Amino acid sequence: MSQGTLYGGPFARCILPQGLVKALNLDVTIAEKDAAYEKAFPLGKFPAFVGPKGYKLTEAIAVNLHLISLSEDKSLLGKNDLVYHQIIRWMSLATSELLPQISAAFKPVIGKAPFNKKQVTDANAAVDQIASVIEKRLSEYTYLAGERLTLADLFVATCAVRGFDYLWGKQWRSAHPSIVRWFKTVIQHPALEAIKDTKFIEKPVEYTPPKKEKKEQPKAAAAPKKAAEAAAPAPDAEVKKPKHPLELLGKATKFDLDEWKRKYSNEETRETALPWFWEHYDPTEWSLWRVDYKYNDELTLTFMSNNLLGGFFNRLSASTKYLFGSGIVYGENNNNGIVAVFLVRGDKHEPAFDVAPDWESYEFKQLDASKPEDKTFVEDVFAWDKPLSINGEVREVADGKVFK
Repeated sequence: MSQGTLYGGPFARCILPQGLVKALNLDVTIAEKDAAYEKAFPLGKFPAFVGPKGYKLTEAIAVNLHLISLSEDKSLLGKNDLVYHQIIRWMSLATSELLPQISAAFKPVIGKAPFNKKQVTDANAAVDQIASVIEKRLSEYTYLAGERLTLADLFVATCAVRGFDYLWGKQWRSAHPSIVRWFKTVIQHPALEAIKDTKFIEKPVEYTPPKKEKKEQPKAAAAPKKAAEAAAPAPDAEVKKPKHPLELLGKATKFDLDEWKRKYSNEETRETALPWFWEHYDPTEWSLWRVDYKYNDELTLTFMSNNLLGGFFNRLSASTKYLFGSGIVYGENNNNGIVAVFLVRGDKHEPAFDVAPDWESYEFKQLDASKPEDKTFVEDVFAWDKPLSINGEVREVADGKVFK
């Protein structure tokens, strides 16, 4: 009997599960997106697994753990619970911190996301901070969870490979010898055959602004001098393209975003700021959106979840003039989630959020302020002063960030 079907794609998080199927000789079919996948996984997340009797699983950590559970060889999960907990620790750090920051650092440089120099610089700094923690660990241990290779090493290597592909040149590698030694060793494992031939770069990939194409002007017939001068545009009369797609909407006429931000920052939230908000909120010019992190089951410590939220907010800075948001980390260590509410200029969220390379890691749902339950949710997320109702469950507020 088949052990199931694994759905993957050309993503870093899919390298390992596909490799494990082959390395562990599992009776699992590797498939790409099809009608059965779309029906089973409406969120469109990879990797995804379907087992016997309709058993379904998403999220990279969970899928990798399940695949190993299908094999008689469980050595990749460590020799005891203490090692196993270390494995979960490093996998969680990689998927919630390392991989998003690496993506934020290299995708704008290679043209897969809008380029913003400050955002790229900040992302590189965050990557280096995380790498310093990993470097210290690997200077003391052969592998991440101890002295034997485990799933943690395989998983983190697939998250780090894009760093070696685009960011970590010769100078960086000389400053991180333990990571380099570890990576060279780990990628030789049969499960990582797809990246075993990773080539190290001499220098980080540099951003090259796209060249502006010059349009050839058709030659006009000779005209009287005065008529030609009158028709010719002034040298500085070029039409300037809007820097942000939401500039096309013009300035809001009824709701002053800057005034709201001042009210929120300087006044009592429930007593003064929220009444002002509802008095001036205009749904013809603005919209409200609930934003949920898609991978809550991969989050571990609440402070790390809050750092992840803060990084997302930082990468939205190009849309500051069109957004206000409040984000909350709810729950407790190893059982928490991220949710936010954003006020967005216009009635679509994509133009405001696609400036952040990791925006697709979040699910967006438009809220209707005329519905009491939606209005209450907006107020609770803006105020931070009471537990939240998340999918019918009451969850305490652990931490949060404000985007303004």
